[in-house]
Amino acid sequence: MHGYTADKDAVLKRLRRVEGQVRGLQRMIENDEYCIDVLTQISAATKALQAVSLSLLDEHLKHCVAEALTAGGEGAQDKVREASEAIARLVRS
Repeated sequence: MHGYTADKDAVLKRLRRVEGQVRGLQRMIENDEYCIDVLTQISAATKALQAVSLSLLDEHLKHCVAEALTAGGEGAQDKVREASEAIARLVRS
């Protein structure tokens, strides 16, 4: 079971909202909307995806990493490394 399973419906709802924002961006381009308005909406969609990412990361740390640390062993170090790499990717994006 993944850490986000309990909140799966909420995560999906947020992703559907982002999907709607991206479709709106496509319409804005099709309708030759003003560049700054498009960039503003891109920023909003990006922030929404970042919020989903942070929520998933939080659940991963609370569930998957915490479980692995409790169990100990090499698997625990793998989960910590995996989480650190994910954080690094999020920071770079």
